[in-house]
Amino acid sequence: MGKTTFTSDYLLQQLRRHPDTVPCFHVAYSGGLDSHALLHALCAVRDQLDVRIAALHVHHGLQAEADHWERHCRQVCASLDVDFTVLSVDARAGRGESPEAAARSARYGAITAWLPARHCLLTAQHQDDQAETLLLQLLRGSGVSGMAAMPETGPCGAGIQLRPLLGVTRAALQDYARQHGLVWIEDPSNSDTAFDRNFLRQRVMPVLRERWPAASSSLSRSAAHCAAASELLAQQAAHELQTLYGKRQGTVSASGLAALSGVRRDNVLRAWLKQHTRHSPSTAVLARIVRDVLGSRKDAVPCVHWDRFEVRRYRDDVYCLAQRPVVDADCELNWTLIKPLVLPATGGVLTATSTQGAGLRRALIPAAGVRVAWRRGGERCRPPGRAQHHSLKKLFQEAGIPPWERDRIPLIYLGDELAMVPDLWICEPFRATAAEDGVVIDWQRDA
Repeated sequence: MGKTTFTSDYLLQQLRRHPDTVPCFHVAYSGGLDSHALLHALCAVRDQLDVRIAALHVHHGLQAEADHWERHCRQVCASLDVDFTVLSVDARAGRGESPEAAARSARYGAITAWLPARHCLLTAQHQDDQAETLLLQLLRGSGVSGMAAMPETGPCGAGIQLRPLLGVTRAALQDYARQHGLVWIEDPSNSDTAFDRNFLRQRVMPVLRERWPAASSSLSRSAAHCAAASELLAQQAAHELQTLYGKRQGTVSASGLAALSGVRRDNVLRAWLKQHTRHSPSTAVLARIVRDVLGSRKDAVPCVHWDRFEVRRYRDDVYCLAQRPVVDADCELNWTLIKPLVLPATGGVLTATSTQGAGLRRALIPAAGVRVAWRRGGERCRPPGRAQHHSLKKLFQEAGIPPWERDRIPLIYLGDELAMVPDLWICEPFRATAAEDGVVIDWQRDA
């Protein structure tokens, strides 16, 4: 099979394979060979596309020449009559973070936040990039999803991303650039073999091509097979999840997962976790969840921390939650009920609405308002319809409130007496009767 020649007509055919109407194609334009060839070829067929074309340049600030690169890109776009936008980011690597990962995260974070709804980001990754990505994922021990490498299309913030060059090699793009007299930027960091991708590109891939000339094409084809397998696994997981959700919204059943074979269980768990976090856990993290969360005693309240998330279980429900600040149990707030009250530690907002025959009895609320506090232990309440007072602990257990949520629930006091647990109970005798003026207090929780 001969290599694919890159032309503007080839690009047009690739774009027409994705018939969704978009207001604008934004080319991620670094000024390098690949993105310059993409932008130039796109401009050559703009009349046939009837779509606005623009260029998007990310200024990383990592190279001394970064300002010069921006000026070069701006001049090229002016010559092509293309709108030019610059996004400046702080791409410095944090502790323990690779420079490659930091730059990529900063770049895509800025782009996804900026890209308008329904607009399309065109990126210039090509067949050689795809082959390198597959090898990197293999060397990292990735599963099928990771070995799918880069998808041709997918979501990007409020818009979409399309990689129309995955079928052509860097050599084909270079031939196009030389044929049309293009001038591009050479990033000196691309020659630094301390970076994994550069090492593969310069040291490994040439050796592979000596023995297997079609290595890039074959590896890219393998990535496509893995992508198909990954999609099939995702569909299977989505189907099984329909019968495995827990009693509380967003949870999954521990006993339902335990009834599956190990392979099916792990597949479902990965899919469920990705729904909540947009990331797939490593094999080690998944093993900890299976051992410590699913495998713990039924009366235990286990927790596995993972990145900025935590996986917990209460009774038969398994939760995936974003880590949140701890609520200070000693915190107390005075609230006049006039304006909404923003609670500390991302606890949400309390609002008060006057009504009749519901909520707290207006006549019992002092002019100074109410006191808002949190659990310290020993609190008691007599909910409507109960003959006796009960501890909040017992009431929370009856209501199925997980232990980690109980300390985050605000409590409303009138004087020294607990009057209300928002969204749950109004304690007798603080409840307004049908003929009495009342105040309904709503608690809008943060996600």
